[in-house]
Amino acid sequence: MIRLDTTEPGFAEAFDALVEGRRESAADVTRDVTAMLARVKAEGADAVAALTLQFDRHDLAQTGWRIDAATCAAAYEGLEPGLRAALDLAAARIRAYHERQRPVDSDYVDAVGVRLGARWSPVDAAGLYVPGGRAAYPSSLLMNAIPAKVAGVKRLAMVTPTPNGEVNPLVLAAAHLSGVDEVFRVGGAQGVAALAYGAGPIAPVDVVTGPGNAWVAEAKRQLYGVVGIDMVAGPSEIVVVADDANDPEWIAADLLSQAEHDVTTQSILFTDDAAFADRVAAAVEAQLTTLVTEIVARTAWEANGAIIVVRDLDEALPLVDRLAPEHLQLAVDDPQALFDRVRHAGSVFLGRHTPEAIGDYVAGPNHVLPTGRRARFASGLSVLDFMKRTSFLGLDESALAELGPATVALAEAEGLPAHARSVALRLRLNRPEN
Repeated sequence: MIRLDTTEPGFAEAFDALVEGRRESAADVTRDVTAMLARVKAEGADAVAALTLQFDRHDLAQTGWRIDAATCAAAYEGLEPGLRAALDLAAARIRAYHERQRPVDSDYVDAVGVRLGARWSPVDAAGLYVPGGRAAYPSSLLMNAIPAKVAGVKRLAMVTPTPNGEVNPLVLAAAHLSGVDEVFRVGGAQGVAALAYGAGPIAPVDVVTGPGNAWVAEAKRQLYGVVGIDMVAGPSEIVVVADDANDPEWIAADLLSQAEHDVTTQSILFTDDAAFADRVAAAVEAQLTTLVTEIVARTAWEANGAIIVVRDLDEALPLVDRLAPEHLQLAVDDPQALFDRVRHAGSVFLGRHTPEAIGDYVAGPNHVLPTGRRARFASGLSVLDFMKRTSFLGLDESALAELGPATVALAEAEGLPAHARSVALRLRLNRPEN
């Protein structure tokens, strides 16, 4: 774990190194994924089946490609009642939040008489990648599938790895609850390729979303343009801004809530009190020994964690913006005062009683968020990721007469005579004969 203090010499250089540090996939991942995508594009179902046998150790010809709706419904009904109620609560809150994101069409006539507007419509089909095996997250399925359904997507196809042919009942239950139309036993880069190109019973989709490992993320990156994607997700990250009025045990737990995701995760604390920083560091160490995820969390904390002591919390804000974190907790009495000045963060958690973990499950806002400083220019997953906007305009003769001459002048200036002629011919028709 890195310990920095803004008052010490060398802070600027050390913080630069922290900001610029890369925790994402290596060149060999890019090379391997390129080969796998080419193979699926050329060989289709045969390649997907062979890669599934290689990596997930089951034969699709025997286990079957598709998991039917009845199996998903049975998984949902078979959940322990308390867990099913929690899943229902999460789905309801996620749906309610995303329903408020539905965009509104526009249609108006301006002062010149030109009709202008935009119409929003969903994509025809969307594909969801859902991790399986140890990293099985039904919450991520809800966060991806529900916005797609709210957007109006008619066909929602899901791929998920089933190592050794074994399915995760929580994932199937979440698929049933969120309205997924098709579920396939395919994972990895080959699963993303199957969604993009089509393979066997998997018909191609228009957009692919969902989290995965480095190979899945790289497959999405390379397939952008063949399909739309939500984002290229990297290792998770959390930044906590906290004063000494917090319970250090709470803040330590917040930092570890992300560290236990993966060894590449980054957890950073900004505080204006060095003694509080010491107490948090001690609490982290004590809590690590109690976690079943200790090996992962400890590796992440020791390799990528940081505690940064600042003169005051105002000094932390430009540093937070440079990090542009996926998750930002403002654990102070007046979080709004700080939030008003934050420019770059994927999602912000306001106040001492708003741990990031609540946003992972039941709060409502989407937990699929930009990582790796991409919050400088990107947003979290939303209904809009499953929709596209079509603009339209309509002119009558008088409106064309008003706008046409300027169009002709600009087209001629750009050296595009056919552009100019397509307007000029219409203007000539409106002129009286000499």
